[in-house]
Amino acid sequence: MLPLALLCLLQAQLALSQSSVSLALNSLYTPTPTARTTPSLFALPTSSANVSVSVALCASAATPPRFFVSNDSSVRPSQSDVGEPGVYEITLSQGYGEWRGPFSDGGYLAVSGAGQVPFEVGVSDGGAMHAAADELPLLGDTTNNQVLLFSPVLANATLSDSPTYPNYTLPPANLAQPSSDPGLLNGLSLFVAPTTALNGSSLPLTGCAMRNGQKPVGMTIGTSNATGNGLWLKDEDGWRFQWLVNGLSAQTNYTAYVIQDGTKLSGPINFVTKSVSFSCPIVHSLPYCPSTAYSVPVAMPRPPALAHTAGTLGEAVAAPLLDTLANFTISLTTFPCGRDAYSPLVSCADCQAAYRKWLCAVWFPRCSEASPSSSSSSSSASASATSFFGDASSP
Repeated sequence: MLPLALLCLLQAQLALSQSSVSLALNSLYTPTPTARTTPSLFALPTSSANVSVSVALCASAATPPRFFVSNDSSVRPSQSDVGEPGVYEITLSQGYGEWRGPFSDGGYLAVSGAGQVPFEVGVSDGGAMHAAADELPLLGDTTNNQVLLFSPVLANATLSDSPTYPNYTLPPANLAQPSSDPGLLNGLSLFVAPTTALNGSSLPLTGCAMRNGQKPVGMTIGTSNATGNGLWLKDEDGWRFQWLVNGLSAQTNYTAYVIQDGTKLSGPINFVTKSVSFSCPIVHSLPYCPSTAYSVPVAMPRPPALAHTAGTLGEAVAAPLLDTLANFTISLTTFPCGRDAYSPLVSCADCQAAYRKWLCAVWFPRCSEASPSSSSSSSSASASATSFFGDASSP
C-alpha cells in the first residue's frame, strides 16, 4: 500500500489534470513558489481578434515540458492531436515560444510532462508577452570593477516647444532633467554574469528564469549591487534607466541582459572590464552634459562615492564649462534667432545643442586602456588631463 502522503499527492495531481485554470485576455499566469505541482490545462478566452499565447520556462529542465494549444473549446489538446484541425504545438526556443491565432470559440492550452518545472503563460491581443525585445541595452563604460549600463529606450523624449521671436530664449547652460514617468520602471531588471558562467549554464533565456531560477555563479541582479540607478534622459533618443554595477572582477568578460515588462528579454550585450591598474572613475548624471556617461581622467571621488556625478565633481570642473557655454549662448543670441532663419537646415537651438555636445566631449575626454605598444604616450596624455582638472572633488 502506498504511503498516505504519496496518495494525497497523486490525488491532487489527478484532480489538477482534470480541471483547468482559466486565463483572461491580457493576463499572465505565474508559478506559485510553494506549489508542488503545476497546472496541466488552461482555458483560453474568446476573442474576435488574433490572440498571442506565449509560454516561458522559469527553470532549466533536462526534458522540458511540451505545450499544445487548441482554438476549439471542444478539444483538450494532447500530443496525439497534433496535426488535427485547430491543434498546434508551441515550439520552445531558448526557453520560450508563442502561438498566435483566432479564438472565436475559446480554446485550451495543455501542458505535457511539466512535473515540477515552473513556467509562465501569457495571453495577449497586443503581441507576445514573452519575446526578445527589439532593442539592446546600451553600454556606457567600464572600469576595473564597475560597469555603467543603460536599458533600451523606454519612452520618447518630450520635446519642448521651439522658442519664437521676440522672446527667443535658449535653454540655460546648467540644464535640469525633466520629470519622468515612474510607470516606466514596471518590470525592469538588469542581470549581469561572467560570460563563461552563462556559456556553461542551461538556464533558459527568459525573464522569470533569471529572476527566480537557478542563477550562474557571479550573476548580479539589478539593484542588489548597484548605485546611481534611475531614469535618465541621456540624449534625444529618449528615456533610459541607468545602472552603475560595482564589485566586478578586473579583465573579465561579462554578459548583460535587461528584462522589460517583467517578461521581455533584451540582450545579450557583452563587455570586458579594465585592468587592475586602470584608475579613471566613471562620470555620469551631469544635467549640463547629459550624454557624458563614461570613465574620465579625473581624480577619484571621495568615499563613499563610487563614481562622479554633478554633486561630486566640484565647482573647479563645472564652473568654467558652464561659463563657456553661457558665453557662447550670449554670442549666439546676438543673431535675431526668432526672426530670421539661422540656416536653411538648423535653428539657433540646434546650434546650441550641438555646441553643448561638442564642449562636453572636449571637457570630459574618455579614458581608455593603453595598448602595450602605446603605453608610454597614453599614460602621459592621461596624466596631463588629470593635472588639468586637479582634484575633481574639491570645491
